[in-house]
Amino acid sequence: MSEQRIQKVLSDQGYCSRRAAEQLIAEGRVKVNGHPVGLGDKMDPDYDKVSVDGKNLRIVRKRQYIYLMLHKPRGYITTASDERGRKTVMDLLTDVPRRVYPVGRLDKDSEGLLLLTDDGAFANLLTHPSGGVGKLYRVTVRPRATEQQIVQMSSGVVLDDGVRTAPAVIHVVTDEPGRTVLEITLHEGRNRQIRRMCEAVGLEVVRLKRSAEGPVKLGMLQPGQYRELKKSEVSALRAAARQSKSSVVKEESSRKGPFPHK
Repeated sequence: MSEQRIQKVLSDQGYCSRRAAEQLIAEGRVKVNGHPVGLGDKMDPDYDKVSVDGKNLRIVRKRQYIYLMLHKPRGYITTASDERGRKTVMDLLTDVPRRVYPVGRLDKDSEGLLLLTDDGAFANLLTHPSGGVGKLYRVTVRPRATEQQIVQMSSGVVLDDGVRTAPAVIHVVTDEPGRTVLEITLHEGRNRQIRRMCEAVGLEVVRLKRSAEGPVKLGMLQPGQYRELKKSEVSALRAAARQSKSSVVKEESSRKGPFPHK
């Protein structure tokens, strides 16, 4: 096997996410063959030995990865553990034989489809900015959304940190006095993005549910329940992410304005 970046090895083995592995390396907690390593260093998983906090990591080859879909209920945070003792999505997966990690996030007050896996390469493909697999949300806002507010969010708005969002696809499901139910499709995943988009135009989110990610739909899965993804679903997600990545590359090469056009 050829040399690979150490954070990729840790991620591919399901030890932690690639970002978490980079943090471990930066903190000096990772060694290869007994020697401290730095960001950008590589190793050969066939010959080199890697350890974290003094404990050797067993490299598993031809690993059978786990791919799960969870219906995350409200009130759970999307993290592997929480130092404040709050309920996490891992509390719903106690009978899963190996440790898995969330692919992306849903905030504590949001619900719906959440993917989890121990396949670091798969998770990185779906969460990388160039992946941009479309995610469909059903969002209830108040007060009633005006056409102008919907157009603003569809076109892209400037968030509270000064970042402008990419265009989104928005459809009105229910429009009545005091509230509007929207279906919003995003191709990016900034922290609490939909809530912040709505706040930017003067709307409050009272309910947010993710109902699909790329070609995979939540369906009839009940809150707190999970199931394994079918092989066809995993393949379809990979294909959607690669297609989106290819589209982003072509788009960036031909774009003349300051913001992407979708």
